[in-house]
Amino acid sequence: MAEFGTIRRAGSGVRTAEIDVGLRAHMNKVYGLMSIAMVVTGAVAWVFGTDAANFVNNRPTGLIPAAMIEAIYFSPLRWVIMFAPLVMVFAMGAMVNRLSESALQFFFYSFSAVMGLSISWIFAVFTGMSIAQTFFITAIAFAGLSLWGYTTKKDISGWGSFLIMGVIGLIVASIVNIFLQSPAVMFAISGLGVLIFAGLTAYDTQKIKNDYLMMRSQGGEAYLGKAAIMGALSLYLDFINLFMFLLQFLGNRE
Repeated sequence: MAEFGTIRRAGSGVRTAEIDVGLRAHMNKVYGLMSIAMVVTGAVAWVFGTDAANFVNNRPTGLIPAAMIEAIYFSPLRWVIMFAPLVMVFAMGAMVNRLSESALQFFFYSFSAVMGLSISWIFAVFTGMSIAQTFFITAIAFAGLSLWGYTTKKDISGWGSFLIMGVIGLIVASIVNIFLQSPAVMFAISGLGVLIFAGLTAYDTQKIKNDYLMMRSQGGEAYLGKAAIMGALSLYLDFINLFMFLLQFLGNRE
């Protein structure tokens, strides 16, 4: 990532007013794309999750046939659904330069739907009230952290490598704990996860801002649309993971 000083020198030829207006529009687009993806995820998770809860409690399912619920949650297909979002994230990053902006946006929304399916189990495990409360707390924390990352004068780009290593460690530990089923390990993973994704929320927000300034200064306006989608993906992942880890602490189980 470019240092603050480099970005400021490179962007000295762009009028401040233009940068402010363009940056505001860019950030609005990022948060708008993220919000739509969150709605898609929430809708898919609620529809499948509530029907899964009905199935488990021997109640009639609604929109989703019982046979599909059984296949999704109680067959080997559940492992495919569990790891599909991770595969799609890597695929999206690899294809970003080959896809058009509209195709990349469609891929992002498709990913958010698959993510909703992969986390829909929470509606069968946790009470609806605790899910709503945790979501509200996550939204407040995310807004504060993202605002700080956007407004701070401190260069936090150095956090990136440590936070990414932390994410890799969380993924490995989570996969191992699928087989260990250790509550102590899950508690430690959740605590570290909250800290890591809180840091990533601020880091990614500042990175999105700095990437915009760098593209504007170097004539990269043609790539700003894709940059907004990838920025929305980063913040979306930060929010979802922060929510899921907080739910382990704050969620009341059925």
